[in-house]
Amino acid sequence: MTSAVPTQPTNRSLPRVVAASLIGTTIEWYDYFLYGTAAALVFGKLFFPSSDPLTGTLLSFLTYAIGFAARPLGALVFGHFGDRVGRKKLLVVSLLLMGGSTTLIGCLPTYGSIGAMAPVLLTALRLVQGFALGGEWGGAVLLVSEHGDARRRGFWASWPQGGAPAGNLLAAGVLSLLTTVQSEEAFLSWGWRVPFLLSAVLVGVGLWIRLAVDESPLFKQALARAEAREAQGRAEQPPLVAVLRNHWREVLVAMGARMAENISYYVMTTFVLAYAVTHVHLSKQTALNAVLIASAVQFALIPLFGALSDRVGRKPVYLVGAVGVGVWAFVFFGLVDTRSFGSLLLAVTVGLVFHSAMYAPQAAFFSELFATRMRYSGASIGAQFASVAAGAPAPLIATALLRDHGSSTPISVYVAIAAVITVLAVLCARETRGNDLAEGDVPGDAAVGTGQGKGTDDAVVAKPAAA
Repeated sequence: MTSAVPTQPTNRSLPRVVAASLIGTTIEWYDYFLYGTAAALVFGKLFFPSSDPLTGTLLSFLTYAIGFAARPLGALVFGHFGDRVGRKKLLVVSLLLMGGSTTLIGCLPTYGSIGAMAPVLLTALRLVQGFALGGEWGGAVLLVSEHGDARRRGFWASWPQGGAPAGNLLAAGVLSLLTTVQSEEAFLSWGWRVPFLLSAVLVGVGLWIRLAVDESPLFKQALARAEAREAQGRAEQPPLVAVLRNHWREVLVAMGARMAENISYYVMTTFVLAYAVTHVHLSKQTALNAVLIASAVQFALIPLFGALSDRVGRKPVYLVGAVGVGVWAFVFFGLVDTRSFGSLLLAVTVGLVFHSAMYAPQAAFFSELFATRMRYSGASIGAQFASVAAGAPAPLIATALLRDHGSSTPISVYVAIAAVITVLAVLCARETRGNDLAEGDVPGDAAVGTGQGKGTDDAVVAKPAAA
């Protein structure tokens, strides 16, 4: 018996939509990871110079973590308006906010010039970055998911996910180049500003590309149905209310699924820079090069894992990644401690392979949990609220554990606990591969938030394809 997979409204410009989402997310993640890399390498010296090196790094990572606090607010605001007025408009706003705040960081005076106001201004701009990124992820993956069809959604939706390693690759690459051609004194004096100022150029390119794509066809259809219901006096609930009333289980699944993915990534790409330079005494160049190469490998792997999730399901691929990072965390630091570039590269690369197995199917997986008129809110809330407990404090907790215990073992345990949480969350979810994203948009049911009745269980999430 063959499966008749219902498809979403297709668009012959899907590759252009994918490219626009990928380029946009690459630029936004470049901006975001640039801060994290600079926090590990230079901000402790420039904005917290009165502290000892490890404490300065700790304070620097604290400003890094504060940016995550704004991501749930961004998820709420962008999710609400993204479900009301469309995905495309909100993606343009997020790109402008992220690019503007990153460029201004490159213009900031340091502690030596204005004293305590320097870290205050740095923190304020980091909050704007977090707010923008809180709205970026959901819109980018939904724009692709809602343009494509169910059969290959995992593959196509994974491409915007590639913006994370691509952005990290770009950020680490620019900083690696600068540390190669500049002296330590020149880099700390002005060289670190160049990558931040470069953001203004990248945003111009991203904005030009994003303005050329079409709005999601599924959103247009859902909006038309909503307007028809409102004309009949059947007003919708706000997306946030509808999500929390009808999709709270799916939100919890998304939050749990992100724990290992988020924590492992920031430990193995951001904290490892500080660990390798400060604790193991490797050069900045060596640490950056390892992250650079590993990020390139991850960029190539993400669409492959996305395609694999189309064949075997989202859950099996995700579980392999979660179990993998939990085990690899105990091997990771031992390899870094050898002070060998090859061992460091192996540690980061294998860690990002397991991370890719979670990150690649995540876009399709989360999209398939929610109905169209609350999908931006639901996916963004689940993803970004988890980031406050996961990615935000990860480098901070790892640094504190290292300082207090003098050993990497507690950090490995920390990552392993996160992996257990993720495994349990994914096991509690039902398989979503092949779901028709339009099926949850039936007028009058609880899934679209009309308040006209509880609806059926099948209407709470998109329905799976019929056999």
